[in-house]
Amino acid sequence: MDQQSLTLVILNGKGAGNEELREAILSLREEGLQIEVRVTWEHGDGERFVKEAVDLHAATVVAGGGDGTINEIATALAGVDAPLRPVLGIIPLGTANDFATSAGIPEEMEHALRLAIVGKATSVDLARVNQDRYFINMATGGFGTRITTETPEKLKSALGGVSYLIHGLLRMDTLKADSCELRGPDFSWQGDALVIGIGNGRQAGGGQRLCPTALINDGRLELTIVTSKEILPTLFNSLTGGDDENPNIIRASLPWLEITSPNEMAFNLDGEPLRGTTFRIEILPAALACRLPPSCELLA
Repeated sequence: MDQQSLTLVILNGKGAGNEELREAILSLREEGLQIEVRVTWEHGDGERFVKEAVDLHAATVVAGGGDGTINEIATALAGVDAPLRPVLGIIPLGTANDFATSAGIPEEMEHALRLAIVGKATSVDLARVNQDRYFINMATGGFGTRITTETPEKLKSALGGVSYLIHGLLRMDTLKADSCELRGPDFSWQGDALVIGIGNGRQAGGGQRLCPTALINDGRLELTIVTSKEILPTLFNSLTGGDDENPNIIRASLPWLEITSPNEMAFNLDGEPLRGTTFRIEILPAALACRLPPSCELLA
């Protein structure tokens, strides 16, 4: 079989035992699709497997996992020369699956796998942070970041995405704003931010639609700053999309953004932590090709 039709599925180790996915892979193999599987064990495995996919001239690399797994594979693909770069496919196997959910990736394994392998490849943007870190979905800072990084694994396993909100309610006593300044083209803001969302995608933290109008192929980042001390109404309104008139929410659409703070801030890049006092975040238009549903709401 032509090597150009090869698909390399890279699974997060936590999802490797998914029987529905195993059956889907066997079913598509019976149809003649050439699929090989690799399972990550530790950080760096994803990048190594992407290099293997390039050496094998694979047409598609499928990231099977949550937002962190997709981030790792997308980051590795960004480092591949464009003529050699495989297309990215996605199978949602994580706790929250924020990017896959907002992109409309099917939850049913065979449908997701078929889309990931034979769906139409569409150019999508990637965001770069401080020249060497990336995110495909969203960067979040402030209270929301602390909640997503501190939520216990057992709670996430039991309750999925809603666990972040529940854990957040239990940690309201730790509420603390970040004093910072944000600058971009024709935009400047300085103050105390409880939550910062910088979206290529629309939601993070298990369903919080922090950037509800974001598109992943428009060459722009959607910025949301929550300044209110009324964090509960704000979060609930953001979940239901009813925050358009909230004076405590500031929004902007920018190709790049710089953030500075007198104190160390923590950002969450698709689940991957990054700390510092200065951040430059810029969009890389059409950085990757990704197989997405025809009705994907994230496409312009």
